[in-house]
Amino acid sequence: MSDRGALSALLAVSLLLASLLGAPPVRADPVVTILDLPFRARAMRGPGSDVSLAVATSGLLPLARPKGLKGEVVEDVPLAVLWGDEGGAALTLADGKIATTLLGVEAIDGLAVSETPRGAVPGTRRATLGPLSAHLSDPVRPNAGAFERAGTLTIRERQPVGMSADPKPVPIVTTAVTAGHGAAFALRRPIAILIDGRPVIVAVTAQDGGSSLVVVGKPSVESAKSSAEPDKAWTVLARSPVQAGGAGGQALSLAAIGDVSQAGRPRIVAVAAPDGAGILQLWAYEAGALRLIGEATGYTTLSPGEGGADLSALLDADGDGVAELAVPVADRSALAILSLKDGIREVKRVPLPGLAAFGVAAIGHGPRTRLLVGLADGRVALISP
Repeated sequence: MSDRGALSALLAVSLLLASLLGAPPVRADPVVTILDLPFRARAMRGPGSDVSLAVATSGLLPLARPKGLKGEVVEDVPLAVLWGDEGGAALTLADGKIATTLLGVEAIDGLAVSETPRGAVPGTRRATLGPLSAHLSDPVRPNAGAFERAGTLTIRERQPVGMSADPKPVPIVTTAVTAGHGAAFALRRPIAILIDGRPVIVAVTAQDGGSSLVVVGKPSVESAKSSAEPDKAWTVLARSPVQAGGAGGQALSLAAIGDVSQAGRPRIVAVAAPDGAGILQLWAYEAGALRLIGEATGYTTLSPGEGGADLSALLDADGDGVAELAVPVADRSALAILSLKDGIREVKRVPLPGLAAFGVAAIGHGPRTRLLVGLADGRVALISP
């Protein structure tokens, strides 16, 4: 090779190295695998659910019971539970890997009962927040062709008990809240959360023409003084405009509530017409009113599997303290990861090896987060970064 040829080759290599070093890092697509389970699953519950907390504190797992600093059981257990007709499994995350603990049918049947309290509409789940719980009761059906609804949102508040040498029953105050004139509660799981330091319950009502979001809580001190409810009873504080359903007439559904927009306060994520256009909506509850702050079409949280399924999950994969939302696309063939920080933006779309059907759950925090998706054929997909 001549000197000129050698110099040309050296220059080419130098340019190639410079381009490689200066190029931004390439993010690999998430890896989708199928969990090896000895049963076909039909239900899944993620961290924070009644079932996952019951399993974590039952002694069924070969792990220490999760405790807080003062010995109390913590509620945010990094654990998902899934089950089918032949058994179940508890899934935990350790050293970046999913560990599976098989559970018997009897154990699962006993633990799953805890999420539907006595008096609740069969197949529905309660919302919990510390000493507060809420569930849908008094089933009603407007006519033979309509979806079943609930006439009442029943709220139970455990009262504090003073220290005593003798055991005493915990007093519980129960309140029944109705949906309003001409409306009933759609069979969508309510969610309880703190907003401005006060507990509220977000639920869905159904009425002629469609469905609405409602925020149920106790009026503020100022509002109570100027109203006919000086005892600050639970009541509907805010209601969104009525929205029509999709082709099947399904009511809108709650996807999640959390700090998804770095606004310092929770936002409500819902899907209108989940059986049609699948309009994902971002709502703010401010100054006693619900305000729509963003929409995007093409997503659904409507599960064709077991009733009460969670077909969405919040996660913080980049560890910035602001949650993203994992939710299936409208035909359930892929899972979308949405950033809701500045509007609604799809960050990633992960094709699935089947249709999402009976659950979406996130385990872990930051880059080690793993996503679980229950598929229509009973398999469970694991999505790893």
